[in-house]
Amino acid sequence: MNYVLIIHEVADYASWKKQFDRAANLRKAAGEISFQVLQFQHEPNKVVHFSHWEDIEKAKSFFDSPEVKQIRLDAGVKTPEFNYLKQVDFGIL
Repeated sequence: MNYVLIIHEVADYASWKKQFDRAANLRKAAGEISFQVLQFQHEPNKVVHFSHWEDIEKAKSFFDSPEVKQIRLDAGVKTPEFNYLKQVDFGIL
């Protein structure tokens, strides 16, 4: 399975979340299957977006597209760190 882990600071979480929610259909059309949004415990404007994708190359193309770069700017994203991951193990304890 293919995953993307993005860690970034945002100017304002509530504003970012509105933009994130508006882009849901774009993400789905590009191949995002599911996602989780997490905040750092003592830094509410530091956000983690962890998502499951059909294809890593599609995910890279999506996040590198001019349209998505503009959405990030409009949402107040500061220097995102992208990590493209392939699952190698899974367990429930």
